Amino acid sequence: MPVEARPRPTAVVIGASAAGLFAAAALTEFADVTVIERDVLPARAEPRRGVPQARHAHLVWSGGVRAFDDLVPGVVDDVVAQGGRLVHIMGDMVSRAPNEVWFRRFHATQHRNLVASRDLLDFVLRARVLGNDRITLRQDTTALALEGDARRVRGVRIRAGGKDLTLHADLVVDASGRGSRAPQWLENLGLPRVTEREVNAGVVYATRLYRAPGMTAETAFPLINVQANPAKTPGRGGIILPVEGGRWIVTLSGTRGGEPTSDSDAFLDFARSLGDPIIGELLQNAAPLGDVTTTRSTANQRRYYEKLRAWPDGFLVLGDAVAGYNPVYGHGLTVAAQSALTVRDALRSTPLTAVGIGRRLQRTAASPVSAAWDLAVGQDAFYPGATSTPPTVLERYLARFVDRAVATGARNPRALGALLDVMSMEKPATRLFSTDMLIPMLFGPKRAFLSKPPLREDERKAATP
Repeated sequence: MPVEARPRPTAVVIGASAAGLFAAAALTEFADVTVIERDVLPARAEPRRGVPQARHAHLVWSGGVRAFDDLVPGVVDDVVAQGGRLVHIMGDMVSRAPNEVWFRRFHATQHRNLVASRDLLDFVLRARVLGNDRITLRQDTTALALEGDARRVRGVRIRAGGKDLTLHADLVVDASGRGSRAPQWLENLGLPRVTEREVNAGVVYATRLYRAPGMTAETAFPLINVQANPAKTPGRGGIILPVEGGRWIVTLSGTRGGEPTSDSDAFLDFARSLGDPIIGELLQNAAPLGDVTTTRSTANQRRYYEKLRAWPDGFLVLGDAVAGYNPVYGHGLTVAAQSALTVRDALRSTPLTAVGIGRRLQRTAASPVSAAWDLAVGQDAFYPGATSTPPTVLERYLARFVDRAVATGARNPRALGALLDVMSMEKPATRLFSTDMLIPMLFGPKRAFLSKPPLREDERKAATP
């Protein structure tokens, strides 16, 4: 007698953000997936309303690059083929750390940043993920509420085309970003309010697009990064990100009392006011391609869903809906991909419909969230007014140790490799206490600190018309 095949489980992902697309890619191995998106997605590499921060500089650390290719094979090659770059850290970078130490441009490490405009990155990711036959996209659709109870979520109520209806699913994933309504939805099911924390350094970002000056569009011009120093307030920093199309994305930042504005006439003067004037000097001969765009939504915000005593099966929260970070650290995209990987790996050993799987998925997805949170908050908590809870003695000690680790890595390639393993989110923070870091830190030999940015003379000439 023939055995009737069981239907595949179903999943609904709320949000076609990067986090939502990574989640959908991870789930296609186990379920048929419907992605619901409030916006109508653009057909080209261009901004969309749901990603207001897309105009600012974005990069993907090497831990994220690996996760991208694991989840969506070929996506990194596609980005590079369309003008993105894999930038060697620190060989292809001119970077000043928050403690005002310039990194030497060592080439000994294997770490690479994926550099492109966010518009291109999202476009390529959409094309790869949404082309999967297991995924259905519903655009111009809004999630209204969860269907189910405190023990199990069974679907989501949506509004589409002016009508309300329910999508039933074995798993609902909220990847709707910082504005997620999951806390209220869970309370409506009878669950307690999730604990939240915010560390807000008061950073404002101002970004302007430039035509790459001189011959820089025809060369592998380095990424230029001047990070703000939390010990000197207001903290001011900036980055030049050479991207596809012969353009530079230039993002400037400042904390309370030193914020950049949307005034185009003041942009260059602000760039010159940083701890080092290199960004202002390089912009001197660059032609702007538009006005200045500013963003104030930069606080580190976290919801500790993994700590709730009760959690419903059939529901999962990922991406910025769990934690959003100060964009200066560049970890949001990496966390989104790594969290989706943890979900995929967990489901390879436990069915999506198993009792207790919801709690397990939420907890395992919190691991990369915690790693990025500690890196971001470890810096931002020291800005005045960032948090109502001052840094503890332990946090102050660890901050001083990280400063020493940065100073050591800036001068020693072995230590730099250990530092980048952590900053790139490839290995846990305990890597900083390995012999690769401690021996150079304690015993040397120690090269002198660089007295100026390590920009080569030929690179300066390339930026001059």
